[in-house]
Amino acid sequence: MGHDQPNPPTTRPEDSRFGLDDGHGGTSHGGANKHGHSTNSFAVLALGALGVVYGDIGTSPLYALRETVLAATAAHGALTNAAADTPVPRDIVIGVLSLILWSLVIVVTLKYVLLLMRADNNGEGGILTLVALAQRGLGRMRGGFVLFLGMAGAALFYGDAVITPAISVLSAVEGIKLVTPVLDDYVIWIASIILIGLFMVQSGGTEKVANFFGPVMLVWFAALAGLGIYHIADELTVLASVNPYYGLRFFVDHPTVSLAVLGSVCLAVTGAEALYADMGHFGRGPIQSAWIWLVFPSLWLNYLGQGALILSDPSAIDNPFYKLAPDFLILPLVILATVATIIASQAVITGAFSLTRQAIQLGLLPRLEIRHTSEHTSGQIYIPRINWLLLVVVLLLVWAFKTSSNLSHAYGIAVFGTMVVSSLLAFIVIRRNWGWSLIATLALIVPFLVIDIAFFAANLLKLFSGGYMPVLLAIVLVVMMWTWVRGTKILFDKTRKTDVPLLELVGMLSKSPPVRVKGMAVFLTSDPETAPASLLHNLKHNKVLHERNVILTVRSADTPRVAEEERVRLSRITDDFWRVEMVYGYMESPNIPKGLAVLRKQGFKFDIMSTSFFLSRRSIKASPQSGMPIWQDKLFISLTKSATDATSFFQIPTGRVVEVGTQVSV
Repeated sequence: MGHDQPNPPTTRPEDSRFGLDDGHGGTSHGGANKHGHSTNSFAVLALGALGVVYGDIGTSPLYALRETVLAATAAHGALTNAAADTPVPRDIVIGVLSLILWSLVIVVTLKYVLLLMRADNNGEGGILTLVALAQRGLGRMRGGFVLFLGMAGAALFYGDAVITPAISVLSAVEGIKLVTPVLDDYVIWIASIILIGLFMVQSGGTEKVANFFGPVMLVWFAALAGLGIYHIADELTVLASVNPYYGLRFFVDHPTVSLAVLGSVCLAVTGAEALYADMGHFGRGPIQSAWIWLVFPSLWLNYLGQGALILSDPSAIDNPFYKLAPDFLILPLVILATVATIIASQAVITGAFSLTRQAIQLGLLPRLEIRHTSEHTSGQIYIPRINWLLLVVVLLLVWAFKTSSNLSHAYGIAVFGTMVVSSLLAFIVIRRNWGWSLIATLALIVPFLVIDIAFFAANLLKLFSGGYMPVLLAIVLVVMMWTWVRGTKILFDKTRKTDVPLLELVGMLSKSPPVRVKGMAVFLTSDPETAPASLLHNLKHNKVLHERNVILTVRSADTPRVAEEERVRLSRITDDFWRVEMVYGYMESPNIPKGLAVLRKQGFKFDIMSTSFFLSRRSIKASPQSGMPIWQDKLFISLTKSATDATSFFQIPTGRVVEVGTQVSV
């Protein structure tokens, strides 16, 4: 790990708060209603949620119904080239519409909007929040299983994070074909240029452009609803799809293609995880209101309009979304759709940044450089290495799959793999944290889990036609995270055997004190009970001791943020030795100088300009007796080398740092 690392997060006794937050990590504003929002801020947050939370699911009408109907007819080539005299069977269209509608109701509305959004950790949501809550509920029992589920869910989310920009931008740009076929050969190039530009602007932060996201998506959802209403009258029988009987009847009448259809229906609910993951930014109430009163009705109306158009004009199956618009509106619609897909991509990219920071704080990944792009919003961060890795993988996907239709085969496994994991973790949270009985918990979760597994199994049919991509990516990421967790534990256990107890060392120094120098020394360590290696080496080689010495440990809490009054804990060992523990939530970036400044309020005086920070830099060598295979040892060593140095990660002034090297074998 290069430097002494903070320990894994400690379990905190506080129960999670099953209510609304104000979108800023639990800090309420004046004039708030009983939910923690003023009337004006509630509307603003709901508008903001349109741009960030609903970008992914809001752009699914571009391809979801088309791919599902094609899968249902099992005649992709014939229908793509069909003329108006090759009608799509009415029962297929209505059955598919019913499946899409009830998937939105059950998976998105019931599971995420009404259930999972109640499982918050001080206002924050997401797959790693569920991990933190589940670990709190179980204590030490089966902690490894919960951690593995978290790794799998996080790894699959990264798969979603690379597929969403690729498929969304491709599907939007493909509408150019309807404007002028001349640009058909340039679709991939145009999509690539848009994606490169999107990733290049990440370093500047999204604070300014985010102000436009909500209004643009408001126009987008209004367009979805308007285009749908415009065509529903073409075939009013599509309204029958509100009856779930037609969705169930589809499986009876078409058993041979039912799994393939489920694998495409799932495209309509991609992005549901964002409702939960972004809860801390906007609060539960605004996200729920935006879904119930605008997003869901707009999506449903648009799907009905597409279904009516396909029944009245079978040739529209090649691109039913764009053919909803009159010819003179196609170009503006292509532009609007492209902007909407860029917004959807932006949301999943920032989600990947947030997830990475959480994973680092929870000890699942090595330290990476994290840049804050806003002075006002802690959630506005930029992680350069993740940004460029995402861009490379996204461009590879665009050029490998070439069309959104081909790329749709890779989509569902990542999405529903994450949903299966969230259902399993939700079972633990509801049973252990909420205190529900086993029967009640099973009755609530099993239906959702069955649906998630059915969708996941259906998408496994696409494993060899593109679904392998997120699976391979997830396997690689899980191996990396598991290697990092195992390696750090082995390293911690190994070094602890040779470490000197801190109190024993302090007693020895009291009996035979070394030469004293002015100022304060801060020694960073992951174990406050043992003497830091940097302190021992300083005594051994420099043979001096500062007037005041602080043994500093930085820990991660299993809560998203920690109140400033709980940030720093100070305890006296002797007049010249003190222990300091700093605690940061998994949504926060550690800042040691700011944390030490809190000590002044507790009467601990110091001058940062006369303070030296001592860090232990470890040089790690592979060993056959480490407890891991040699290949895993080498992977762990490469991960430690890729980690950002502690000086940058903990935001310590570089001119005040002294690094001491040690060699350790694992």
